[in-house]
Amino acid sequence: MTERKTSVVVLGGGPGCYEAALVAAHLGASVTVVDRDGLGGAAVLTDCVPSKTLISVGDFMQRFEAATELGVGFEAAHAGEEATADASRVNARILALAAAQSHDIEQRLLTEGVRVCRGVGRVLAPGRVRIESESGTEDVDAEVVLVATGATPRVMDSARPDGERILTWQQIYALKELPERLVVVGSGVTGAELAHAYLGLGSDVTLVSSRDRVLPGEDADAAEVIENVFRRRGMTVLNRSRMASVERTGDGVVVTLEDGRTVEGSHCLLAVGSVPQTAGLGLEEAGVELTASGHIQVDRVSRTSARGIYAAGDCTGVLPLASVAAMQGRIAMAHALGDAVAPLNLRGVSANIFTDPEIATVGYSQKDIDEGKVDAHTVMLPLATNPRAKMQNVHDGFVKLFARKGIGTVVGGVVVAPRASELIYPVTLAVQHRLTVDQLAGTFTVYPSMSGSIAEAARRLHTTE
Repeated sequence: MTERKTSVVVLGGGPGCYEAALVAAHLGASVTVVDRDGLGGAAVLTDCVPSKTLISVGDFMQRFEAATELGVGFEAAHAGEEATADASRVNARILALAAAQSHDIEQRLLTEGVRVCRGVGRVLAPGRVRIESESGTEDVDAEVVLVATGATPRVMDSARPDGERILTWQQIYALKELPERLVVVGSGVTGAELAHAYLGLGSDVTLVSSRDRVLPGEDADAAEVIENVFRRRGMTVLNRSRMASVERTGDGVVVTLEDGRTVEGSHCLLAVGSVPQTAGLGLEEAGVELTASGHIQVDRVSRTSARGIYAAGDCTGVLPLASVAAMQGRIAMAHALGDAVAPLNLRGVSANIFTDPEIATVGYSQKDIDEGKVDAHTVMLPLATNPRAKMQNVHDGFVKLFARKGIGTVVGGVVVAPRASELIYPVTLAVQHRLTVDQLAGTFTVYPSMSGSIAEAARRLHTTE
């Protein structure tokens, strides 16, 4: 066993890890990253990058279906042929992109002088980490330890994935053929996004939702738009239908619901949540407090209850977003190494659901306003009246803004539109910097543009009170 001294040890390879490592290196620390699966973590290798790439392929194919409404036909050289997805080629491209992104991240870390260890780490005590890798075992002294080990798909005894017919979202990229009849269990963000993706790719999709509507944690108006779009495009949505079990039947699956109904399919995709990867890391023994669900408790600068130990990302349960993980990691290193730091502001976090149309949100929600958490005016404009939307054949979506009564500061917003992830940025700037609706409305927008609806919504919130 060898001994090595360093300033910072980071456990994990996701956004909370590599962003933190870069900050620490820039601040002059000696940094060691302990990574088991590949730099980028689940966000790059099995979650965000792969799933959004898959979704983009499905969206591309759906454009062919909408082309006739634009006056475009395909009667020429390939009359009678339909666009089809080759699952093997699609997935091979997805995995290649993920591997390339992971390689780029690793090269960036190495260029900045970060030491990358392939293996697993365990906290022996505050300031002491054991690294086990192919080259052996070593104990490392660290002034700062950052735990960013992420989360893994939740697995239920009544629905055990086999990687062939019953799948988690991390296993779908091994498929060689497109699922003919896909049953997606779970209507949260992951379930809704992947159900949408496979519908676009040409699968017959059934979405099993235990709640009254899909995306139960999102803006109700936005979720209604998405559910209507799903149904209109041919998806079967089973609301108030809780899964009891999933069984394989040779070349298919049977999903049994708690009320006794059954749903048959060729494949089943389980999207029933995730669990933090915090077991076996020595955290509790080192004095790190965990929640009942196994998440690491942190404050707004990412500190745990143990001296010198910080945590970031999905293992903390703060918000399961790559952007939040990265921010937590950056904040942790700035705080630990004495740089200027602002605590994590969850009200300034913008999030996006990559369905078609997308749903982007920031700040306070409609639910917050309805429950009296903030006293705000609301305005909602349908995109159907936007000239650019008409040009692009966009029928579904809206812009919704929330402004504090009396002073008119923008406190939140929802955008349901193609590329809503891009359109939410000006609203996020307004929320982050406490801009008023008059300041937002008084800023030039291009005509015609989707962003024009954001300015128009702000103008409608102008008040003379």
